[in-house]
Amino acid sequence: MISDIIGNNQFYFSSLYSTNNWLLEMLKTAELPNGLIVSAGFQESGRGMVNTVWESERNQNVLLSLLLKNLPIDVSDQFVLNKAVAIGVLNYLKSVGIAAEIKWPNDIVVNHNKIAGTLIQNTLIGKRIKNTVVGIGLNVNQTFFSDFKRKATSIGLEKENTSNLQLTINNMLPFIAYQFDHLRVGRKNLDKNYLDNLYLSNLKRPYLFNGEKIEAVIKGVTPEGKLKLLSNSNRLILADLKAIEFL
Repeated sequence: MISDIIGNNQFYFSSLYSTNNWLLEMLKTAELPNGLIVSAGFQESGRGMVNTVWESERNQNVLLSLLLKNLPIDVSDQFVLNKAVAIGVLNYLKSVGIAAEIKWPNDIVVNHNKIAGTLIQNTLIGKRIKNTVVGIGLNVNQTFFSDFKRKATSIGLEKENTSNLQLTINNMLPFIAYQFDHLRVGRKNLDKNYLDNLYLSNLKRPYLFNGEKIEAVIKGVTPEGKLKLLSNSNRLILADLKAIEFL
């Protein structure tokens, strides 16, 4: 059970170039324990999908990576890992009174403002996933964000208080572990929860698809992680992150 091992071993760095990259580099030469958590007070090169920059003030937010080994997931179905982490973070936020949604592919938003992001990186042996590194950035105590193009919020802004970062990590981990423990037996429930909490799902909205402005409705996500949209002309669109832009 993931819940039996997650967080039993934790490394903390006051500053690190990237918790995900540190784990991936260490895995090349060292045997690391399953369930290891690496966290940092500051990341010099924190990033999200397609190398977007993650802005975080020093010692204000949760910046961590989790190592999981030999998960029973096929490579073709690896987006289920994104679903599990997103629902875990979402349920943690609900437990502290914050209603959030999942913005495909890897953000958690509150009233259109980003509060968390994830980055999952796998190492493979053939068609099998050997190691999974789960990166999570959660805005906790930061109250000012300089990038106005990407609106953000934090637990502190939503709840008007400050939180202990290590306690936040310890309280969030069981929600994530639960989702991984139930990947097989609870798969239908996970898929439904993900779709039910998908940001802008079933709403007609403008998007930019391969440079063309369209109106479409989000209908779900494929097992490979592509966004499924239905256009005004009833055309089914399968889009990866590089092809679609939310307007």
